[in-house]
Amino acid sequence: MNSPEKCKTPELQELQEFIQSNPAPRELKRALAVKMLIEGLKPRKIQDILEVSVAFISRCKADYAWSGVQGLKLKHKGSKGYLSSSDRQQIIEWIKNQKQVELRKLEDYIEGRYDIKFKAKKSYYALLKEAGMSWKKTQKTNPKRDEALVKKKHQEICNLLAANREEIETGKLAVYLIDECHLLWGDVCGYVWGITQERLEIPITNERKRQTYYGALNYQTQQFFVREYDQGNTKNTVLFLKELIALNPWGRILIIWDGASYHKSDEIKSYLNQVNQGLKPEDFQVNCVLLAPNAPEQNPVEDIWLQAKNCLRKFWYRFNSFALTKWFFAWIIQGQFFEFPKLHKYGVFPQKLGAANA
Repeated sequence: MNSPEKCKTPELQELQEFIQSNPAPRELKRALAVKMLIEGLKPRKIQDILEVSVAFISRCKADYAWSGVQGLKLKHKGSKGYLSSSDRQQIIEWIKNQKQVELRKLEDYIEGRYDIKFKAKKSYYALLKEAGMSWKKTQKTNPKRDEALVKKKHQEICNLLAANREEIETGKLAVYLIDECHLLWGDVCGYVWGITQERLEIPITNERKRQTYYGALNYQTQQFFVREYDQGNTKNTVLFLKELIALNPWGRILIIWDGASYHKSDEIKSYLNQVNQGLKPEDFQVNCVLLAPNAPEQNPVEDIWLQAKNCLRKFWYRFNSFALTKWFFAWIIQGQFFEFPKLHKYGVFPQKLGAANA
């Protein structure tokens, strides 16, 4: 992965200038959190230095990724924190007039119109639900898809996690949803507003330049772990599994992934036999479970890749090299804590005090 110094941009220079401009204390703390992340400090270290929560750091990172320095500024001085009944009804009517609503769009609408920003996302989810909206993702139709098998597999995973609830909540069993992403330089191209009959061009010397990422979402903590490899294959899959084992020296690992050929290869089976040698099945250090075939919506990691690519497309004008594109793509998701409804589709497993990985 490229270092920030090698990928310095006018936007990052703007961040440094913003810090030196003597902004409001809360704005300064947000900017410092982002700057420390760029410099390579771990969120836990930043938490100690700035005396903020990891969630605060994660939010600052996301706001900066989406809106640059403007995303770090205070949009208003305080807020009422509640909606009147008439305001609430107006918002619900607005939602009903939308074909689909992104959470970010709803947040911006309420904050911009009513000067209110809810602390908990469940307040926004409640409005969406009251307006008759449900969380969904558009999917291509695959004639090979077996709906009965998809439902069966979903229930099997729910039952498996529920049966291991105690070990998951105490950190003795880490559950990871894994997926691979192939980033192309051409992925920065998207739709933007421009002058009619004039082309918007991005200087890309080779749009087929490619970088493969392996991503693992810790289902309990909702933190995302990502690594770069030259391609998706058995060798790199083994290397990635070794990384996850190193992250969890305190206990066992449950891997949930799709049926890619290199996930089921003889080499993978041989490696797992080596890792689990001499152990009973219930004590295996690493267990693997396959998702239903032709059902990408079963894996929330697919949504994380999409969020990252959409962010690239929003800031397409910043990326004059594939090295910078790769760095920014990995930076906005590495170590990030994600929160969206799909992350709870297999159950909720809060961390217990005194957990083994605390």
